[in-house]
Amino acid sequence: MMRFLIPLIVAPVTLAAGGVFDDADVVFLGELHDNRAHHIRQADHVAMLEPTALVFEMLTQAQADLVTPDLVADADALEAALDWNASGWPDFSMYYPIFAAAPEAVFYGAAVPRDVARKAMADGLMSGFRGSAEDFGLTDPLPQEQQAAREALQLAAHCDAMPEEMLPVMVDIQRLRDAELAYSALQAVEAHGVPVVVITGNGHARKDWGAPVYLQAAAPGLNIAALGQGEPDSPPQGQFDHVEFSPPADRDDPCDAFR
Repeated sequence: MMRFLIPLIVAPVTLAAGGVFDDADVVFLGELHDNRAHHIRQADHVAMLEPTALVFEMLTQAQADLVTPDLVADADALEAALDWNASGWPDFSMYYPIFAAAPEAVFYGAAVPRDVARKAMADGLMSGFRGSAEDFGLTDPLPQEQQAAREALQLAAHCDAMPEEMLPVMVDIQRLRDAELAYSALQAVEAHGVPVVVITGNGHARKDWGAPVYLQAAAPGLNIAALGQGEPDSPPQGQFDHVEFSPPADRDDPCDAFR
């Protein structure tokens, strides 16, 4: 089995004084987006870490710039200001506890706007990146085995209905999203110090090929940690410093429409 496909599973984290991420400069907190329990755990970790800044995969920088302590104190007002209902992400009530766990933090957004993603699909992933593609490692081609594995994951994620010629493009977009998360995290560290916490999906949080790889390339001196979250019998794929498990979310099979 290829090394980057082997899940690294450890005992669940105990939240107490002297937590497992205390020495980290940047902590990536992974999730399954539709699992409410995962967001509760992220909020727990954020409360303990007291980060200077929070980076959200779910927000653009323009959205993140709107967030203030007064808005964080009012869940309905924050949801409206972010126009969350139009975002396509799960219900805001899942994510609000994370905001509330660090109301004084500075908020960053790393979402790739749709027009930027379309440009990257047409002109290459480096055309849409805000930082130096070379510094963050975007100019480095993926190892052949990793490219193949990532294309296979994209195909599965799209219910085996994605045209084969689109798979490399989808991998490039994922790499762009990884690099944008890394870019925002580094901007936060340089502006506000550590620790910085990144809220993102497990796929972006994995240390073997996700956003931590690109952050480490740009800032090799940072101590980076990552949490992966799974469900019983379904550990997150990839390498993490710690893995936690929560009860499964109640969800329909998204591929039913293709059967």
